[in-house]
Amino acid sequence: MEIAIRTIGNSKGVVLPKPLLAQAGLENQVTASVTLENGHIVLSKPAKKVREGWADAATAVAANGNDTLLMGEFGNADDAGLVW
Repeated sequence: MEIAIRTIGNSKGVVLPKPLLAQAGLENQVTASVTLENGHIVLSKPAKKVREGWADAATAVAANGNDTLLMGEFGNADDAGLVW
């Protein structure tokens, strides 16, 4: 497949066909990561931020009452002698 490279102000751009974006899993993305690999321009889904969604997941777990400790509260045998 060939597509046109268009002038957009002082830059250049391309319009990617919707089926091509769908095959790449980018049809619902607002942004994409762009890299240059061995002379090829590569578009890919942006990496998720570290721990993205963890706060919402923890809230959902707590709301369902599934946030009890698996092993209960316990300390180490020598903890009684520690001064904080």
